[in-house]
Order: sequence, then structure tokens, then C-alpha cells
Amino acid sequence: MKFLSEKNPDQQRTFEIINEGLSKKAVIVLMAYCKVIYEGRAKSKLGSGDRMIIIKSDGSFMVHQDRNLEPVNWQPPKSQCNTHIKNGIMYIEGKRRNPSEKLEVELHKTYIASYFKGEDSKDLEITGYEENMRELIFENPNIIEDGFRPLQREYMTSNGFIDVFGKDKNGNIIVMELKSRRAGINAVKQLKKYLNCFCDYKEFVRGILVAPTITDDAAELLNKYKLEYKSLEPPRNFDNDKNLTLDFF
Repeated sequence: MKFLSEKNPDQQRTFEIINEGLSKKAVIVLMAYCKVIYEGRAKSKLGSGDRMIIIKSDGSFMVHQDRNLEPVNWQPPKSQCNTHIKNGIMYIEGKRRNPSEKLEVELHKTYIASYFKGEDSKDLEITGYEENMRELIFENPNIIEDGFRPLQREYMTSNGFIDVFGKDKNGNIIVMELKSRRAGINAVKQLKKYLNCFCDYKEFVRGILVAPTITDDAAELLNKYKLEYKSLEPPRNFDNDKNLTLDFF
């Protein structure tokens, strides 16, 4: 059975559902009136109230209130979860050894007890960040300018890592700073710091700030330092092959 859900189970039935879910390495979700006690690096006590309790197959153990995004109490993956009934009251414990800590939920009433044995092997794919911009530039270098040759990602200097290091069609070095959002003067200053690392080079070194937009202050500072700006939107989908508009000055 992949899924089980029961309304208003008694203590014994709640105990059975949780243990069945644990044995199946399923995700367990409870809606219950409970008290929560934590002991470990600190101590905390949460008085009785209606909560949502989640136990995941990786050992994560969380207690949510009806507000806020984060759980009010939790134990991380690889915690050891177990249940027991004492004096007619059911307890759920999540323990780990290093550091030594225990999260204990004292169940007084269960409104819903459920588990779900799902199948999910996919990892989250994130797009719209500097890394996606970098991949796009390496795959389509002409979106920067004709003849641009990207040579290295995260090129190490004494002032940090250059996002994209390459050369233009005339062989001049290009140092590129990428920003996935509107760039300000701090981005310009960072780019200038990278260029300072090449002050002993006899060849001409170009600095280019690549971002969707820049502030007026950033534009003024770029002109002052004689640096360049390319307008490039980070890819928002998972297919980099699309038409792009590139503006420059």
C-alpha cells in the first residue's frame, strides 16, 4: 500500500499507522493536538496546541504550527525516529547522537494520521542565476560580441574568482563579472579589483560587467573606470537555445 490516511484514529491506531509508515520508509504526516519538548544543545518546550507533524524517509522530523514557513521544532535527516505509549499517552521521538539531542512530541489527540510511500529520484534544477549565465556564454560566446572566446570559468586571482575569463577577436584579455539581477556600484568595484590584478600586463585588458540592468551610479562608475557593460538576461527556462537581446555601450 502506497498511501494510507485515517481520520480521528485512537492512540493505538495512530501508533500502528506511524510504525507502518516508518517500516515502509514512507513520508508520515499527522494533524494532531500535541506538546513538544526539545533537549540537546539547548532546551525548549512548546505547550499543547494543534500542529502538523512530518517524518520523512531520510529521518527528518518536523513540527509545524499554522504560521511561518519554517518548522517550530525539527530534527535533521538521519535522525532515529520511534514511538511508544506510556500511561495511555503516545510519544514520538527523534534522536541523534552527534550532537546528542532529542525532540519529543507528546500526542493528546490525532485528527488525521497518514503516510505516503512515493517515488522521487529527481534533483531540483535551478535556473536564472549567474551559473546559468556563464553556461549560456560558454555555449554561445557571440552573445557577448563577435569573436569572443571564453577560456576559463572562475579564474583565480589574488582578489577573488573571475566569473568568465577570455579573449576578444583581437587577442585582448576580457575579464567578466556576471550578475543575474540589477547590478550596482559594488559590482563595478569588484570588476575593477579584478582588473587591478592585471596592472603589470603589457596587453590591453578589458573589463565587462554583464547583467540584465545596472543602476545610474553603476553606469557612471563604469565610465569613470573605462569599463564596459553588456545587458544580458539570465535564462529563465531549462533550454538555453533561445533568442536573446543584447545591448551594450
